[in-house]
Amino acid sequence: MARVTAVSRNGTYSFSKPNCPDITLLAGLGVEGDVHAGETIRHQFRMTYEPDLPNLRQVHLMHEELFDELATKGFAVAAGQLGENVSTRGIDLLGLPTGALLHLGATAVVEVTGLRNPCSKIDQFRTGLLKEVFELDPTTGDFSFKSGIMGVVRHGGTVRPGDRIDVELPPGPHRPLERV
Repeated sequence: MARVTAVSRNGTYSFSKPNCPDITLLAGLGVEGDVHAGETIRHQFRMTYEPDLPNLRQVHLMHEELFDELATKGFAVAAGQLGENVSTRGIDLLGLPTGALLHLGATAVVEVTGLRNPCSKIDQFRTGLLKEVFELDPTTGDFSFKSGIMGVVRHGGTVRPGDRIDVELPPGPHRPLERV
């Protein structure tokens, strides 16, 4: 069964986000008290050249199975340390289609908008980690991103560790996730 394993937020720009007992998702905005909440883009670098774009990165979700994989490669990573708001277990986040709805806890709903585009700050956190969270397919030249997904809040609510996650797929045909 898919579950929330940790929730995190940070009111200031910082790579990592401290874990909290719960977070409140606000419809159309994101995580209450988080620096990335807002109707327009809040990504620090992107705000300098695309300040009026809609914020498709209101909530960052990351699968803890990635932390397990990274541990086998010598990287100790815990919930919130890669900047995610919601850490999960038991759900293939990267395999979801664009537009999937994630029902978190009793009332919150997050619409999946795309893949997180990992940045060089990951290597500042742990040297060599960036190359582990994306891969280049030598045959096609395509990148595969593994550092979680992004979404927008469609219905607000409180989310806590232990909350169940239910997936509602959009009508087909499904569009694969692209970076946002």
